[in-house]
This record gives sequence, C-alpha cells and structure tokens, in this order.
Amino acid sequence: MNGSRTRLRRRGALLVAGVLAAGTVVAGAGTGAAAADPCSGSGPLPRTCARPGDLIDVTLGELHPTQAVLGFDQVFYKLGRYGSGRDEAAGDVNKRFDDWCETNGQEEAASAGPGARLDDPSSFSCTVPVGQETPETVAPMKTAVIGPGGKLYLTDGHHTLTSFLEGPDGSPRMHIRLRVTDNFSALSPAAFWQRMTAEKKVWLRDENNRPLGVERLPDRLGITHFRDDPYRSLVYFTRDIGYEVPDGATEFLEFSWGAWLRGEHDTAAYDLTAPGPYLDLVKRASQSMAALAPDGVVDDGRPAAQLGRIDEWNGGKKETGGEFAKLGKPLSDPKPGKLAEALEYKARVLPLPACTTTVTGPRNGPLVVTGGVTCLDRAAQRGPVVVRPGAALVVTGSTVDGPLQADRATAVHLCGSRVAGPVVVSRSSGPVRIGGPGCTANTVEGPVVLTGNAALR
Repeated sequence: MNGSRTRLRRRGALLVAGVLAAGTVVAGAGTGAAAADPCSGSGPLPRTCARPGDLIDVTLGELHPTQAVLGFDQVFYKLGRYGSGRDEAAGDVNKRFDDWCETNGQEEAASAGPGARLDDPSSFSCTVPVGQETPETVAPMKTAVIGPGGKLYLTDGHHTLTSFLEGPDGSPRMHIRLRVTDNFSALSPAAFWQRMTAEKKVWLRDENNRPLGVERLPDRLGITHFRDDPYRSLVYFTRDIGYEVPDGATEFLEFSWGAWLRGEHDTAAYDLTAPGPYLDLVKRASQSMAALAPDGVVDDGRPAAQLGRIDEWNGGKKETGGEFAKLGKPLSDPKPGKLAEALEYKARVLPLPACTTTVTGPRNGPLVVTGGVTCLDRAAQRGPVVVRPGAALVVTGSTVDGPLQADRATAVHLCGSRVAGPVVVSRSSGPVRIGGPGCTANTVEGPVVLTGNAALR
C-alpha cells in the first residue's frame, strides 16, 4: 500500500506542477511514441491524463458544478463563521483555515497568524504537509470528474468551495486540490452526460425537486449562480441528530434526504429567519428521520440505513444535550450554534425586489428600463442598459456587453455578472447593491461610478 500511495503522490505532484487552463494540451517531451502520447514522459501532464485517485491542483474559477441548487443557509453559516473574529478571540485559528486544510488533504490548520489569507497558502500551515497525505487525510477531500476537453466537473464540495469563493479572502483564482474519481475526457459531451447520469454523479433536480436538463446547470461556482433549496439547508442542520454521513457516502446524499423531507414537513410553515421556529423545524425533521425504519425507502430506491439514518435521535440524549443542544446555542454563547451564526449572516443579505419583467438567455440591442422591476437572470444582454427614473434593475449571473447606466432608479442590484463597459449609478432612491453578503463578486470592464445614492450595499 505504501508503494501505491507513493505512486499516486508522484502523479499528483506532476499534475500540480502543470496547473493549466481546463482543456489545455501539453505536448510530451521527446520524439516517436513518447511524443505521440501526451501522458508519457516526465514533464507536466495535462488534465486528460489524470487517473482515479490522483490529487490535482485547481482554481475555483475553472470548476463546473454538477448541481443547480445549494442550501444557502449552510453557506451562510460558514460565511458568518469565516468572517467573524470569534475563533481568534477564543485563541483558535479561524475555521476557514481548518476547512481549507481538510479539503486540501492536509487534516487541519497548524498555524495562521495575523494577516493570513486562504489565497496565500504560504501565510498559514496545515498539520500534514503536502506529499505526506494518508488515506485518512485524503478521504474528506472534495471530488471531481475529468470531462470532455479536460474540463473539471465538481461532484462533491459545492457548499464548501462556494463558501471559500464568497469568503473574506476568496476569488476565482484561489487554489485547492481535488481528488479525481473518474476520467471521462474521451467521451463526447452527449455520452459524458449519459455516463454521469447513469452513475448518479450529477443532481438534475431544481429547488422544488423537479427534473431539469444539464443545460440548466451553472457554468461556475458562486452563490448567485445557484438556486436556494431550504430542504438542503434543513438536512445540513439535522446532521448527527437525525442522520450521520456514512463511510463511503455517495454523492448528493443530503439531497436525497431533502427530497424525502418534502413529503413530511412544510418549510414554508416556519419562519426560517428566526432561531426558535427554525430549531423547531430541525427537531421535527430529525425526529422523523430517526424514526424511519432502516429499510424504509428515502429516495431513488435507497433505504434509510444506507443514507446514514441514526439509530437514536440526537445520539440518545435529551434535547438539552448532544448535538441538538449545540445547534441551538444563541449568538451570545461563547460557542454559538451553527443556526445562530447562519441567521446572523442571513440577516445581512439584502432581499431582491420582485421582478415584473424577466429576461433570460440571449437578448440583442439596447435595453431601456422605464418602469417596474426588470430582472436579467442568467441572461446575455448584447447592448447597453439604461434605467430610467422610478424603475429598478436586478442583474444576476448575467453578462452585459455594453455600459450600464441608472439615474434616479428605485433599486439597482448587480451580482455575479460581467459588464463590458462602465457602470454608472446616481441618485437612486432605493438600495444599490454591487457585491456584499449573498452577492457573488462582479467583473466590470471599466470604471464603476456611484454618486448620490440613498443606500449603498
């Protein structure tokens, strides 16, 4: 086994040394047969040479999701924890460094002094150095499949890596290592998705558990590019209370539990912005999970025991103890519960106005918004956008090939989008949101000028 691990680390090191844009092909050194085979030789290897078990260095910006929804409250918990100083005040390392080290196959953080940042791995250290990984430290790593053209498809870790991206030192350029589970790069796109679907390596359901096509999957990470599924968040908070992640857990296990809970509990009947009602929902949902028979079918023919159903609710403890009690600790506690931290961050997320007109997909020509709330939702607007007085604009996960100008608008929201031109927003009577909590960073090719606006977020 030691020899096998050495071989995998060597191949992983070669891949790390060859960090390239997805789909890049590197010619092998030498001539003849070696030159004809890009996976031979001793130089950097292209992604298409990766084998199952290899550890590859990637950037967050080159990863393609295999699900269209997230549990936003799970991400909000992590972002609340990452951005607070509570860990440091208690003499600990901020949780984001522990999470990064674990995700990178290096167990947990060893040190992270003042000024340490996730986008600068030299500014902190992990307990297990690169090259000394063990099966135990590699097991929690997030996973990816190599697709056609060497593209990277993330199959586990959407919540964690989105939290890194949206965190205080995150960006699409941040590096992390992933473990390769499969290499399907030789398949055509159609055959690739057939294989991914057959092997349950893609979750093709929307936030309402309805089927969706692969064309509706986001093309990159970032909370703005996903839909929110409250049942996925609910399952996260029931972990180790109603279920526990089993060894060898399959991808999208939590979504399967969420699909089952839809038939048992109505999240709309609870105020999910208040800790009391939210905690009551978690209690009821987790009790339902624990009460399910081990052979009871949860989703897609899989029984509860296979999906980690816990033998005794809350580990056999009363609700005043165990993981349930930890979850419900208020923000004032020295060690607040996950729910309190999630809701604290959630309260800072600016709600979007309701759309009266929605634009999706490609649209050619200038767009002039004269009234109501126009939403560009995963749209490709080819032309300038002008917002007239009294109108509102919401742009999420879209591209605008041209300038964006708004004067005396009632609201302007720009999240997770690219604008090829200056952005000028002036004298808005309502909120102007360009970035901030719950809003993926934008790319603007030109100046951003914000003047005389009533509320800037």
